[in-house]
Amino acid sequence: MSNVIDVTDATFHDVVLGSDKPTLVDFWADWCGPCKRMSPILDELSEEYGDRINFVKLDTNANTVVPTQQGVLGLPTVQIYRDGRLVAQFQGAKTRAGLLKVLDEFL
Repeated sequence: MSNVIDVTDATFHDVVLGSDKPTLVDFWADWCGPCKRMSPILDELSEEYGDRINFVKLDTNANTVVPTQQGVLGLPTVQIYRDGRLVAQFQGAKTRAGLLKVLDEFL
C-alpha cells in the first residue's frame, strides 16, 4: 500500500512546509505520460522510505496556485523540502535508481 499523500493548494503549507521530516512533492497531471510512468516508482519508494521522508503528490490540473508559487514550469516536477525550505528539485521523469540518487542525501 502506498504511503503517498495527496495535497492541494489548501493543504500544501501544513503538510509540506510544516512537516518535521523531509518531504518530496511530485507535481503531476493525468495527461502527463512521464508522470504516469514515475508514479508507481514513487509509490514503491514511499512504502520503503516513508518513515524517513514524506511523499506527497499535487495534481496540477486541480490545483494551480501552489505550482505557480513554487515555479513549476513543466511536468513532472519533483521538489524536496526540508524545514519548510525548498532544498532540491528536478524536472522530468527519473528511474528508480535516479530517484534514489536524488533522495540519498535525505534518507
